Amino acid sequence: MLRKLVLLACVAVFVAGCGYKTAVTTIAETEGVYVDVAGLTYQIQLSRYLNPGDVEDKQYLQGLPPGVSPNLPGDEIWFGVWMRVKNYSDVPLMPTDTFVITDTEGNKYEPVPLDSATNVFVYDPILLQHAQVLPTPDSAASSGPIQGSLILFRLKTTSLQNRPLKLSIEHEGAESAEVDLDL
Repeated sequence: MLRKLVLLACVAVFVAGCGYKTAVTTIAETEGVYVDVAGLTYQIQLSRYLNPGDVEDKQYLQGLPPGVSPNLPGDEIWFGVWMRVKNYSDVPLMPTDTFVITDTEGNKYEPVPLDSATNVFVYDPILLQHAQVLPTPDSAASSGPIQGSLILFRLKTTSLQNRPLKLSIEHEGAESAEVDLDL
């Protein structure tokens, strides 16, 4: 009987030591890995080049700023990053809108603003309640094949040789996260 009690006590101590712990991840060597910034969890669903001549990609390029053509000079490309964000905390939190792509030479690229009234796939942060997700369920961005909201970048083609490209997810007052983009 004493042996059983000692064994039971040992198991209880072991299980207590393996309690629920929340680890914060801020570095991802590939897309698909969850990273944490300012209490929210971000995941890149996909990143890829966009072709203005492609039927699907034309829709992603809707809502460009006035005067910006979908057709770029030969030394530039459109690059899309589709993001998913979830609030696992118990308090409402606002996702960031600060993203930067950096190549190994230190060239930096910020998102091209897209009009969310014209482009239903655009990443447009809203205050997320507990367990709420961006893109909003049942939206075009959430229901589409990628299941993420589009963040659009305009890159120099020379940066494609300076890989890995890294996406920084930044939020004022919080530690940023960094994800290697799959090209």
